This record gives sequence, structure tokens and C-alpha cells, in this order.
Amino acid sequence: MSTNSNIVNARDFLGKLVRVQMDRPLGSKHPKHGFTYEVNYGFIPNTISGDGEELDAYVLGPDYPLKDFLGRCIAIIHRTNDNDDKLVVVLDGFDFADEYIEQKTAFQEQWFKHTIIR
Repeated sequence: MSTNSNIVNARDFLGKLVRVQMDRPLGSKHPKHGFTYEVNYGFIPNTISGDGEELDAYVLGPDYPLKDFLGRCIAIIHRTNDNDDKLVVVLDGFDFADEYIEQKTAFQEQWFKHTIIR
């Protein structure tokens, strides 16, 4: 069985409630590149994305470190020069403008060409 058949499409998560497990909570350091995570960052358990790892997600809103989070996917950061889309997850009922998403994720996304998909 090919592992490619297990790859999820990030677009399938738009508008849905998802549980994010944090592996890099707010304030933690990237293990390889050393930058600080300015928002909670984690993954959707039991998924595989284009890079062969779990599908990643930024959690916007809570300003304290989290272990996990249940929220709604309001957008996708689609990297055009990397095979690693990111979900943008917020408290259900909240929404943020694209400019806010860009500002909050720039600490990592500044190194990648990307578009925001709604």
C-alpha cells in the first residue's frame, strides 16, 4: 500500500472543528533553527501531509502556552515553494483577517512563499 494514499488534503479541514496537539507551544524554541514560537503551533493527530509528517496548525487567539486545543479551521497557509501547508485554527465563532494571520505567523512564514486560502 502506498503511503501517498494516506496523505490528507488541508482544504478538507476548512470550516471544520479540529483538535490540535501542541508540540511547540507559545514561547518555545524551534529545536533546529532557534526561533521562538510567537503562537501555539502543533499538529492534527493521525494525519499525514505532503511532507510526510502530521498536518501542522497555527492556533491563533489564546496568548498562553497550550497542550491541546479544539477549534475551527478558518484558513490554510498554502506554501507555494514547500510541500507543507498549515492550518489556521481559532476558537469556534472567531475569525481573523488575512493581515492578522500574516502578522501572527510571520516569525516562521517569512521564509516561505505562500498564500492564504479561505
